[in-house]
Amino acid sequence: MMKNERKNLKKNQLISFAITLIVIVTINIIASFVYTRFDLTSEKRYTLSDTSKEILKNLDDYVYFRVYLEGDFPAGFKKLRKETKEMLDEFRAYSKFVDYEFINPSESNDAAERNETYKLLYQSGLNPTEIAMQTKAGAQQLIIWPCALVSYQEKEKPLDLLDTHIGENSNQVLNNSAQNLEYKLISSIKELSQEKQPSIAFIEGHGELNENEVYDITRTLQKKYKVERISLNEQVTALNSRTATHDSTIVISPNYDAIVIAKPTKPFSEKDKFIIDQYVMHGGKILWLVDPVFATMDSLQMSESTIGNTLNINLDDMFFKYGLRLNSNLLLDLNCAKIALRTGQMGGQAQIEFFPWYYFPLLNAGSDNSIVKNINPIKADFISSIDPVMSDSDVQKIPLLKTSNYTNISSTPAYITLGMLRQKPDQRMFAKKSQNVAYLLKGEFESLYANRMTTSIMESKEIGFKTSSEPTAMIVVADGDIIRNQFHIPKGYPLPLGFDQYTQITYGNKDFIENAISYLVDGEGLIEIRSRELKIRLLDMNKINNDALLWQIINVVWPSAIMVILGFILAFIRKRKYAK
Repeated sequence: MMKNERKNLKKNQLISFAITLIVIVTINIIASFVYTRFDLTSEKRYTLSDTSKEILKNLDDYVYFRVYLEGDFPAGFKKLRKETKEMLDEFRAYSKFVDYEFINPSESNDAAERNETYKLLYQSGLNPTEIAMQTKAGAQQLIIWPCALVSYQEKEKPLDLLDTHIGENSNQVLNNSAQNLEYKLISSIKELSQEKQPSIAFIEGHGELNENEVYDITRTLQKKYKVERISLNEQVTALNSRTATHDSTIVISPNYDAIVIAKPTKPFSEKDKFIIDQYVMHGGKILWLVDPVFATMDSLQMSESTIGNTLNINLDDMFFKYGLRLNSNLLLDLNCAKIALRTGQMGGQAQIEFFPWYYFPLLNAGSDNSIVKNINPIKADFISSIDPVMSDSDVQKIPLLKTSNYTNISSTPAYITLGMLRQKPDQRMFAKKSQNVAYLLKGEFESLYANRMTTSIMESKEIGFKTSSEPTAMIVVADGDIIRNQFHIPKGYPLPLGFDQYTQITYGNKDFIENAISYLVDGEGLIEIRSRELKIRLLDMNKINNDALLWQIINVVWPSAIMVILGFILAFIRKRKYAK
């Protein structure tokens, strides 16, 4: 009897083992044909965007990442290394043409050999980060290279994995870097694998900002786009090219993927407006940064007050036709940036104090559009409101930026005085709701010159006049200074866009301009990746420092104690079971 029971038990065990083995083998065979991944994180950290998947699937040659984030360094950088490796592994799951290696540039014990390696990395366009690290031997400076070189065919691109902003602490930097990993890595692949580099043009000839005033953003954009400065000069070929085909048909196409019109101060001629209008009709995209009112801080250098007057640049009818009205007013906001003023002198040194300047509103997102999602406040400089208007065309009007709910509206001519800094603000004056100051327009636009041209112009194949556009987009901001960088005082070199040297605060101006250009040139896909928010669960350093022993016991001793207790319980149950 006992012998038969043992045989049956053995037989059942063998059958169970065989079934388990068959199930495992079957699942693996199915998995080799059917690709499935499960992301159980709440924010879908390991789920690539559709845009990333499409770019990876379209690769036809190898992209190789040489990542120099390897070695013995602090936990934050180890986490960034781990995040980078996991993201690259995710890329490899969608394309066999992605490969990588992690390299320690400080591996050699020979100082001369290390310095030679560092020199080669510098020449490749990479920049290290130097941090102070506490070791057993004492404090020492550690050089870390949180960078990568991305290669595709004959092309190579340096890539900085750290997303740093002036004034941010190390936790914020590493958090931002982790959030932007997918965008940075997939953008580098797209940039290297695309056949033609997208082009952008800054328009000149109407008193726009000069190249020094947009120096920082130009250098940033040049990393991804071909950037030029052009004057229209009433030349019909300035923005659109004309190509004759074999059957004498003339094909008209934009010369640039997008153009930037930054703070014009002189009127546009009708011919230049016509050229811009037809650029839009043929699918061109525009970033407008226009001041409806002329007012500058320079006017307050020699006098305590000035007047803000309407600035006539002859664009009102064009904006109205496209669906917007830029109002001739100035917005004051309690939520504003501060300015530095000299209030006296002590001990031979000037005494500087900071005062809120209501004419410098801090702008926030006006919608959940990806251009402004998760963006830092943007510093404006004498900005005006924008209202959408009814238009003949089917154009979406999406607000991008707005002031706070503590806004005051000053109509032109607007009296501007530094005297308000001496007075406590009257809350009743700032009772207006938030005002929209930037819009995204997308759809099919009607030409400003529809039904206004002669028959000869309308029928001319060389001109190629169109009364309605192809699907396209433009962004309109009622402040030209949003794109202008400050200059260092007293040395005079350009500072990073968005950085205020007086308050040492970095605003979101640069991110906004980059997002706007990326949206216009690359479409919505990449910018949605950039605006994605990942939750980084950082350790609470106060609790760690104050209760270090308690957390060590919870994380080390308590799990071991639980396993020992469970072992005794299982042994007791087993003993009672077989004792019967």
